[in-house]
Amino acid sequence: MDLLMSLLGDGYDAVAGFFGRGGWEVVRDCVDIGLVAILIYWGLVILKGTRAMQMAFGLVLVFVGYLVARRLGFFTIWSILESLVTYAVLVIVVIFQADIRRALMRVGRGPLFRGQRTARETTLIEEVIKAAQTLAQKRIGGLVVFERGAELDEFIDKGTVLDAEVTKELLYTIFIPSFENPMHDGALIIRDGRVWQAGAVLPLAGSAGRDRTLGTRHRAALGITEETDAVVIVVSEERGAVSLCFHGNIVRNLDGPSLRDALFGLFYRQERKKKKSKAKKSKSMEGRTSLVPDEVDASLTGAKAEESSS
Repeated sequence: MDLLMSLLGDGYDAVAGFFGRGGWEVVRDCVDIGLVAILIYWGLVILKGTRAMQMAFGLVLVFVGYLVARRLGFFTIWSILESLVTYAVLVIVVIFQADIRRALMRVGRGPLFRGQRTARETTLIEEVIKAAQTLAQKRIGGLVVFERGAELDEFIDKGTVLDAEVTKELLYTIFIPSFENPMHDGALIIRDGRVWQAGAVLPLAGSAGRDRTLGTRHRAALGITEETDAVVIVVSEERGAVSLCFHGNIVRNLDGPSLRDALFGLFYRQERKKKKSKAKKSKSMEGRTSLVPDEVDASLTGAKAEESSS
């Protein structure tokens, strides 16, 4: 009880001291706090979709434990955690060196897919869908990766760099199985709206690797989506089926329209929200419901998705 009153008393004194100053000083401090909040937000956006997010959460828990131990007088725990907190900067640099390097490279670099789709991006997705459907009809295996916020350099074994335009003919040709075509047995990666490389090797999934119904392509697709925010299309050569992997989940047996709706729903959330808002307005004005095609709805992800996150 005394501890609670002490905390409340300190908080009241801090608030009173904050608002007891001049108007300019209050505005300056509010702007300062706002800028720090923006920096923290963008830091979380950069870490989102990477393994660093889990480690950052662990460091936050360590810091909170340090403050609690210090406040409660747990000397032994406090001494141990104090050593970690003292060298926190060094620990962060060592643990997150790859993520820090990637974040600095991403400063000023826009994502492949923004909130509002463009004609070029729509054409790109249509070309990939057509290629996936052709591969499925011919029972040819395929693995197409859309790189998004997190760069994939550190997660893959690089294949053949192409830097080519995305066309269904190119994608189909790359995956034709042949001894003279070493690029077919690997992943094709799309970066910045172009075919970055083909024949890349992806990391296999962790917990999903125990599923005996999944082949190597599907486990690789789940593996890269567990580590990053990439979206992967998988074509099974055994069943001739198309699957979609994202955030460590897999949606199986998608036809062309379902795959199109799922991709647009994942890449264009802002546009989807606007369409959904317009649909609600239309319903209230006309008394009927408008359909929103660009959405991965519960019927798609709930009926077909299988949770396989680690």
